[in-house]
Amino acid sequence: MSESQIHAVTGAYGYSGKYIALKLLEKGHTVITLTNSLHRANPFGKKIQAYPFNFANPTKLIDSLMGVSVLYNTYWVRFNHKLFRHEDAVKNTLALFAAAKAAGVNRIVHISITNPSESSHLEYFSGKAKLEKALIDSGLSYSILRPTVLFGKEDILINNIAWLLRKLPVFGVFGDGEYRLQPIYVNDLAAMAVDEGENTENSIVNAIGPETFTYKSLVGTIGEIIGEKKPMISIHPSIGFLAGQLLGKLVGDVLITRDEIEGLMADLLFVDSPPTGETKLTQWAREHAESLGRTYTSELRRRKNRTTEYNSN
Repeated sequence: MSESQIHAVTGAYGYSGKYIALKLLEKGHTVITLTNSLHRANPFGKKIQAYPFNFANPTKLIDSLMGVSVLYNTYWVRFNHKLFRHEDAVKNTLALFAAAKAAGVNRIVHISITNPSESSHLEYFSGKAKLEKALIDSGLSYSILRPTVLFGKEDILINNIAWLLRKLPVFGVFGDGEYRLQPIYVNDLAAMAVDEGENTENSIVNAIGPETFTYKSLVGTIGEIIGEKKPMISIHPSIGFLAGQLLGKLVGDVLITRDEIEGLMADLLFVDSPPTGETKLTQWAREHAESLGRTYTSELRRRKNRTTEYNSN
C-alpha cells in the first residue's frame, strides 16, 4: 500500500496500539489515533494526530476516519467495572466499524482473542466473537488477529505474576495448573498487524508465540528466571478469586476476575496451531529479569490517570 495513505490506530498511547503505531511510523506512514486519552504523555510528540473516539457522535467519528486507508483496532476492556463494561465495548466497537465503512476505510485489522464464541457465557469471549462476525459481515476487507497473552515492557499478567513471586512466600495455582497459555511478544503482534494491513485478502490468524506453557510451568519458569522460585500450592478457584480480591484491594486494582480464572482453566488461551510469533517469553524475561515484577502494574490506575505515559507501573 502507498506510504502516502493514512493509517489509524486505536489507543496508540496505550499498549499494543503503541507498538503498531511505532511500526507504521518506521515504514513512513502517516498515522492518526483515536483515543480516550487525548492529553496522555506519549513517545510520539506531534508525529501522530489524536482524535477522541466520539462513539456517541457518529458524524464526528466518521469525520475523524475520512481519508484513512487502514484502521488497526485494539479497543477493548479487560473486565466489567463501574467505569466501563464489556457490553459497552461491543456497542462502541460496532459504532467504530460502521463509521469506518461510512468513511471509506479500505481495510480493518482487528485484535480479537483465541477461541471466541458467541455461545460462551464469558463476556470477553462472546463479545469478541460478536465483533468478529460483525466485521466479517460488514463487507470491509479485514484481518482478524487472535492473540492469547501479550508480554512486553508494559504488560500486566506476566509482570504481576513476577511481582507476586517477589512478594509472597508461596504461590497459589488455580486447580491443577495444567491449563495452557501461548504468550506472544507485543512487538511480534504489532509487526503481524502491520503486515496484515498491507495485505488485501480476508484472514483470521491465531497470533501465538513459539512457547507453550501450562500455567504452573509458566509461574515456575518466571520464578526461576527472576531468582524468586516459590513453592506452589493448588487452591480451589473460588478461594483463589477471594485471595485475588483481597490483594486487589491492597493495590487498588482488579487483580483477577472469576471469568479470567474460568477462561484460563477452560484452556481458552491455547490453540492447536503453529506459532506465528518468533520471540520467546523465556528469552525476553531473562533479558528483563532485573526489572520484571519490581513494581505492580495497575489496570485501573492506567484507566483513571489519562495524563501519565502508559508504562510498566
